[in-house]
This record gives sequence, C-alpha cells and structure tokens, in this order.
Amino acid sequence: MKVKCISRAEEDFTRERSQDLQRVFHNFNPILRPLERAVEYQRAVNAVKLDKIFARPFIGAMDGHIDAVSCMAKNPNHLKGIFSGSMDGDIRLWDIATRRTICRFPGHQGAVRGLSASTDGRVLVSCGTDCTVRLWNVPDSSVINMDESSDGTTEPLAIYVWKNAFWAVDHQWDGDQFATAGAQVDIWDHNRSEPIRSFEWGKDTVISLRFNPGEPNILATSSSDRSITLYDLRLSTPVRKLIMKTKTNALCWNPMEPMNFTAANEDCNCYSYDARKLEEAKNVHKDHVSAVMDIDYSPTGREFVTGSYDRTIRIFPYNGGHSREIYHTKRMQRVFCVKFTCDATYVVSGSDDTNLRIVPRERKKHEYNEALKKRYGNLPEIKRINRHRHLPKAIYKARSLRLTITNAAKKKDDRRRDHSAPGSMPIQSQRKKRIIKEVE
Repeated sequence: MKVKCISRAEEDFTRERSQDLQRVFHNFNPILRPLERAVEYQRAVNAVKLDKIFARPFIGAMDGHIDAVSCMAKNPNHLKGIFSGSMDGDIRLWDIATRRTICRFPGHQGAVRGLSASTDGRVLVSCGTDCTVRLWNVPDSSVINMDESSDGTTEPLAIYVWKNAFWAVDHQWDGDQFATAGAQVDIWDHNRSEPIRSFEWGKDTVISLRFNPGEPNILATSSSDRSITLYDLRLSTPVRKLIMKTKTNALCWNPMEPMNFTAANEDCNCYSYDARKLEEAKNVHKDHVSAVMDIDYSPTGREFVTGSYDRTIRIFPYNGGHSREIYHTKRMQRVFCVKFTCDATYVVSGSDDTNLRIVPRERKKHEYNEALKKRYGNLPEIKRINRHRHLPKAIYKARSLRLTITNAAKKKDDRRRDHSAPGSMPIQSQRKKRIIKEVE
C-alpha cells in the first residue's frame, strides 16, 4: 500500500508580515488578459482626472508686509530662507518651513527695488529709491533657528549714499563686487564707499541687471529705451546692445547653459537669446496676456517661472513655446517678483496685495499612474484632460481677444503680401520680428 503525502510551506501562500491574507498570483501573459488595454486605459483616465481633483498648488501665504512686495532674493546657504523687500522700505528674512519672519532689516526711507545675497550667504545687499545702497549681515543658521530672534532687527554694516535712485542690484557669483542699476550701471566693492567703475550707453534708466553664473565678469542689463546690453567688467566699454520693440522688465541667465538668457518683455512674451548670437531669439515663450514683470530659472536649468501683471504665475520649459503650468488665486494681485527655491521644489511669489505665496513646482505621483499616462498620453481624451488648465474668466477672455488680434494682423500681412510685388514684403519670423537692431 502506497501513501502519497502532499506538503507545502505556509509562507509560500501568504503575504509577508501577515499570516491571514492569501497571496495573489498574477499571470501577465497577454493571451490570458484580453481586456488589458481597456482596463489600463480606464485607469489612465482616472489617474489624470484625480490629478485635477486633488491638485493643491497653493501651499500658504507669508503675511507681514504692509505694502506691495517689490523684490525678493535667495540665500545660497539656506534652503528654507528667502529675503523680501516692499514698497515701504521694509526688508524681511522669512523661514519658508514655518512661514514666519525671522529677521528684519529696517532703514530704507523709500521703496526697496533690489535685493541680492553674496555667494557665501553672509552679506545682503539692498538698494532703493532713497538713493542708498545698504550692506547687511545675515544671521547664521544657529541664530535663524532661535525663536527669540523672530522679531529681531539688524543694523546695516555699511550705507552708501549716491546721486541717483537705484532700480536693481545683483551680486557677483564669485567675488566681492556687486552692480547697481539706475541712471547708469555702477560696479561696487564691499570695502569702497563709491563705485569703482561705471558704465553708460545712452541716457535712459537701467531697470534690471544680472551677472552671468558661469563668467563672473559678464553682466546683462535691460533699460527703459527697450534695449538689452551686455557688459564685460574687464573692458572699459559695453560689448553689445540689442534694441527691441518693447521694454524688457527683467532677465535671467540659465544656470546650466550660461551662454543663454531669457528676457521678460512688456509685450506679454519671454524671449530666449544666445549671448553670442543676438540677431535672432532662440525661442519665444507665449501665454501671458499682460506684461511679464519678473523671471527666474530653476537651479536645474530645465524650466523657468514668470510672474505677470495679469495676476498669474506660469512655468515654462526652457525650450518650449508655451507654459506647462499656471498658478493663480482669487486674492493674488499683480505679481511683481517670483523666485524658485534653491532646491527647485517650491516657487515663491510676491504681489501687490502685500503677501508672499508658496506653490509647489510639481506634485508627487505614483509611478504606476505616471507610466499609464505616458503610455496613453497621445489618446484624445487623456490628452484633453491633461492639457486643460482652469483660467480666470478675465484672462480667458483676454487670451481669446489677443488671439483674435494676432490672427487679424497675420491675415492682413498675408493679403498685403499677395497684392504686392514678389519679394517686396519678405516673410519675417516671429523670433526676429520684435528686434529692431543690434549695436556693437
């Protein structure tokens, strides 16, 4: 008589860390799953819809200023700290994690127009319409974490009084020099009470400037005469000048491609240029319906954020013509300044309603849902849901009106070209159309 015994280990048929649940075995053979594509398509649709339902771009507001926030600056040494200046002369250092004021820097008698921190994060430079430049000592991390210093104030290390009002300031990425914008471009040293060098090309006011992150001696500025000018501190004269049809409010260099910069223009667009080839823009970034007031690149260099007079914030790919994301709230007014945090996780904006707002750059998603959306992303329904962004009614109407005006102008040019002599009206690309001339 033969007796056959069947034995099996219990751990092979139960889930780990739980002895009461039966393990489920999956066979991924496509022959045994005839409805796989239909099921995954439905899951992809649900994943895209859930992103819209649970999207929470606005994190919080840092309330403390009593006037419009005019400028901001990042501290390279502290990820959670950011400086802000307002129209009433108040400068504050904020803790993004707790959303409270850590330190105040009083002293300016007019609007603060520019803020910039040194590379080591120890010195803050501020300038304003009261014709003064002030140097401040930034508290170190041990003082920043102390609760008793939350309402403390700091005295300036130095005060430089000059003849004209200042509109912007930027510190050299590697060195002890910083530049101010006003009636002219002035180069300052921490140990000198007067500018060590001044640059001037025309008599119009310089409204913004930025040092190149790769070459510390290269400086780019924009002026009220609609020009963008490149300076080299090693030379005695400016290098190149580009004149556009409308004014440039701000500009920013790409930290990963230091030869390229993007200009925020008054005509609702942003223009990316190669500093070595200014006769044509590399890319035109559209979507805003009012003047673009400020711009800042992500530390990764793959995208940049813009703040506009139309009360919205947009995130653009560095090589894309249209924004991939838009942020707006009902209480947010005209946005004057925007900044990426040093870890590229959050965007901080300062607007006319005296608040600083924090929004996340992107939301965490499950890898499976991301894979599904990538696989079925070209299908019409999923593409439509993923591309849709809710806009305020005023901006939606303004965008439609702007599109109508653009199409009408294009149709008018086409008709003129059809009824003109061949070659008398050549077709001009959008990247060259806004440039009037280049001066060397």
